[in-house]
Amino acid sequence: HNGGTHMSFEDMGIMRGLADTVVMEMTDAVMFENILEQLATKDGFYWIRTIRKNAVTIYEKGSTFEIGKGNVLKDGSDITLIANGIMVSEALKAAEILEKEGKSVAVIDMFTLNPIDKELIEKYAQKTGKIVTCENHSIHNGLGSAVAEVIAETGNAKLRRIGIKERYGQVGTLEFLMNEYELTAEHIYKAALELLKD
Repeated sequence: HNGGTHMSFEDMGIMRGLADTVVMEMTDAVMFENILEQLATKDGFYWIRTIRKNAVTIYEKGSTFEIGKGNVLKDGSDITLIANGIMVSEALKAAEILEKEGKSVAVIDMFTLNPIDKELIEKYAQKTGKIVTCENHSIHNGLGSAVAEVIAETGNAKLRRIGIKERYGQVGTLEFLMNEYELTAEHIYKAALELLKD
């Protein structure tokens, strides 16, 4: 079980506010291994967030990753889902549901929160005009906020944020908490559908 005493919804936002700090959330063990290998030869301050267990494997063994660059997992033209960490697998599931309804959905793994990949966000903001961010973190000063900042400067996309609202953590299984905090593929799907109708 995950409990309120040993989990945080604000950690990445806090670290993101520190100067010259690279902030990342690992998507799976493949990514974690590659990033750790890279950091062994780098100087500087790096903050890595990862899940304790049950992470879905997204990447093939031996995959490499560029810190500061998002990974386009699916290309699309109607709407973009930008996720990190355990929310990447949920975003991919939501994309499958939307695609069955004839929607063209892009999915981006934005594993580096700071510095965020502004160019990629701007590209898909222009391409689809609609973005849903998906994070296992407070919607304040996390992925949704970082993407919103980029969109505010370019002014060319509508945004919905899936994440933890104004509340503290509680005890429960991962599955229970994902439903409780509205972080599932179904919640992403509903937010995307509303945005597509907007």
